[in-house]
Amino acid sequence: MKTIKFSVYTFLFSFFFLASTGFALNSGNLHTITGRTMGTFYTVKFISTQKGSTAFWKKRVDTRLKDVNKRLSMYDPASEISIFNQQPTGAAMKISPDFHAVLLRSAHLYQLTDGAWDGTVKPLVDLWGFGTRKGTGRVPETGRIARALADTGFNHIQISPGHRIQKRRAVTLDLGSIAKGYGVDAVAQLFVSSGITNLLVEIGGELYGSGLNPKGKPWSVGISRPDKQYARQSLYKIIRLNNQAIATSGNYRNFFEKNGKTFSHIIDPRTGFPVNNAIVSTSVIAKDCTLADGLATALMVMDCQKGIDLVNRLDNTECLLIEKKGQTLISHPSKKFNDLVKE
Repeated sequence: MKTIKFSVYTFLFSFFFLASTGFALNSGNLHTITGRTMGTFYTVKFISTQKGSTAFWKKRVDTRLKDVNKRLSMYDPASEISIFNQQPTGAAMKISPDFHAVLLRSAHLYQLTDGAWDGTVKPLVDLWGFGTRKGTGRVPETGRIARALADTGFNHIQISPGHRIQKRRAVTLDLGSIAKGYGVDAVAQLFVSSGITNLLVEIGGELYGSGLNPKGKPWSVGISRPDKQYARQSLYKIIRLNNQAIATSGNYRNFFEKNGKTFSHIIDPRTGFPVNNAIVSTSVIAKDCTLADGLATALMVMDCQKGIDLVNRLDNTECLLIEKKGQTLISHPSKKFNDLVKE
């Protein structure tokens, strides 16, 4: 089956270390399943006493992720998001529970971040060459940016009772910045609803850890050091997840350079231009991966201190923002982030 890739204006570059070697938890056997989805790989580790085989669970996971793809993939012309993007202004469209749930979360993120996260940024992402259209490595003309910017704004999407939506303007959706997070949550719920609560789900670097690992401790995952040089890749922090999700966004690998200037793939939906700040990586820990995924994107766009202040106002949410000044990396943690760091 052809792998469906997702376009993201936050392309989430985070490589996580899954600390789960050894076995001390006397509550079942450790199972690991892997596969491909959303243009990347997934891994699920879970501990279970149930008789269901690993093959049984892999089939369930693949089926669930295939269903999520049918709703959110822009690379599938028959997906719900593709159909919506082709809908004329004012036309009502009946949508699935999955798509409806993602849109409600999208509306919340848009309001929460004052537009720093915007699921209608697709025209700008495409224009800069980081979306479904192949990039040229050129800076678009300001007039084209202004026209693309006029066709953005999640507030132009009306979500009505009965799972119906319509657009008030000619906006198009790109939900790649929360699609992997939603996929992680969907898979985790698949297991938890079946009584399996000790698990770690990962899709392309976005994770959710529930219960305990085989050592009887919270799952430990690593945030990678933000560095353009792959050879210098290393862990920056190790985090313990206690029924929590973590997502990371960075601008240090997907970019183009023109006339000595670097243009990141992360577009500020309020200006239409790539972000131009010192933030190179943001990690968010939250109760679910959909929120963590979207908020990590927004923090890349926002002013560093305003982003920290926002997270400090949210319950059960922590973050780490990393700025690069010269060759120095500077950490900006939220109030209780360090409580989650494994020493």
